[in-house]
Amino acid sequence: MQTKSAQKFYHTKRLFSVSIVIPARNEAGNITNIVSSIPKFGKWQEIIFIEGGSVDNTWEKIVEVTNHKTRPSLKLRRAKQKGKGKADAVWQGLKLAKGDILMIYDADRTVPPSDLPKFYDVLANNKGQFANGDRLSFPMEKGAMQTLNMIGNHIFSFLFSWILGQHFTDTLCGTKVFWKNDFKNFKRTGTDPFGDFDLIFGAIRNNLKVIEVPIKYKERVYGKTNINRFYHGLLLIKMTWLALLEFKLFRKQKTR
Repeated sequence: MQTKSAQKFYHTKRLFSVSIVIPARNEAGNITNIVSSIPKFGKWQEIIFIEGGSVDNTWEKIVEVTNHKTRPSLKLRRAKQKGKGKADAVWQGLKLAKGDILMIYDADRTVPPSDLPKFYDVLANNKGQFANGDRLSFPMEKGAMQTLNMIGNHIFSFLFSWILGQHFTDTLCGTKVFWKNDFKNFKRTGTDPFGDFDLIFGAIRNNLKVIEVPIKYKERVYGKTNINRFYHGLLLIKMTWLALLEFKLFRKQKTR
């Protein structure tokens, strides 16, 4: 049965299939409730879990959940990550996806699953071609984001908005949604630790209309973040430099 939050988005003339990619590392306590908490929307859905590098029983929980029978319009899939890092897991899942619309949803469940139909609505009703989650516009739960992370998110959003010529309130929200046909034109840099910037770069390179979707960011209920502030911070600085070269310096030279 559809939830009220999902039902109100069905004013589109056509329904599209949806693939929801869920990278998961050390998220055993969150896996069981993910599938049941995602609303029904779209023509059909597939949920793809990609697990890698866990030291807890995340994989066992994924196997348990994906072995359960579900409604005919929902397919559950799983795969072991072949490489390392979140970006690698995200791209592996996206390449496996078969839906018209591709979604990334973090296994920490800090983004309410009830917000996913809002992302679907952006594409299904032709409001935009790339829906980017925004955790910073709405008040978030206490403890949802540490102060240093908050400062870093604001800094990177400011820098990338200037570099890309497109306003981004929150570049590092893991929830991003786009068409499978557009993803075929996206490229990996191999430097982006989370996958967020490679996807954003793909949207900008292909002149996609970007729409921000504000969400109410929640505190983790299980586990701890997989982010290493120092190491990942350095990689994000490198990504900023690469973006500056491509979208500012080299682009100016080409237009002369």
